[in-house]
Amino acid sequence: MAQRLAERRPVKKRHARISKQVSLPAESTKRKSAEVPVDEQARDDSFPIVGIGASAGGLEAFTQLLRELPSDVNVALVLIQHLDPTYKSMLTELLSRTTNLTVLEVTDGVRVKPRHVYVIPPNTAMTISERVLHLTSRIEVDGKHMPIDHFLQSLAKDQKSRAIGVILSGTSMDGIQGLRAIKDEGGITIAQDEQSAKYYDLPRSAVAAGCVDLVLRPQDIAQELVKLSRHPYVPYLETEGAENLLPQSDLEKIFGLLRKATKVDFEHSQEPVG
Repeated sequence: MAQRLAERRPVKKRHARISKQVSLPAESTKRKSAEVPVDEQARDDSFPIVGIGASAGGLEAFTQLLRELPSDVNVALVLIQHLDPTYKSMLTELLSRTTNLTVLEVTDGVRVKPRHVYVIPPNTAMTISERVLHLTSRIEVDGKHMPIDHFLQSLAKDQKSRAIGVILSGTSMDGIQGLRAIKDEGGITIAQDEQSAKYYDLPRSAVAAGCVDLVLRPQDIAQELVKLSRHPYVPYLETEGAENLLPQSDLEKIFGLLRKATKVDFEHSQEPVG
């Protein structure tokens, strides 16, 4: 069972989601589809990008996670696994045997797509910008190579509150700063639980640092990602006012439910200030 460990960020930084408790009339949904065409590119970019960091024991955990994901899951997974810099990686071939998702070793400049798994190559550092992956030579700071932190921090910067960071089994401290960056942007952070992790040092340290939202088995992490993929972030809410997407009557119902649940009147907060 998930343990919710860290206080979530303010509502303004969280994802734009409509609660399942708010039931709108069927005709309103149809009217919304007819009146609000969604730009195709915006729809393509609505899927979550999940950065997954692992070191010792992480491959086994990631394989368990992959096996639970359906082939039509609307997420992209980016695996940052600690690799020996002197050997060719066989990760892509190994992972391809356990999933129907497309598994690729990253090449510089590749654009992230849903239903794909992207694996970092050995002896590199990776970042993401506007959903495009970029590779550079291995980076060491004070003699330490921290590829998980390096990628997750760039994911937080690029995806803001849409970013999802996952830490699996491992012995290093690499990944904690990356999770913290995602947490600070209002994203979702997940760590593998102690019972299932072969090496719990990294997940334990992330939990102790207060930057983990959920602690789950790999199989349950997969189910959580499936849930997130089925409830998109509605990206066009960032550029369109809610009043332009929903009829006023539906907005009033939503505000009424929120007011009843929270004792806060949101109805007068929908207009931008300044």
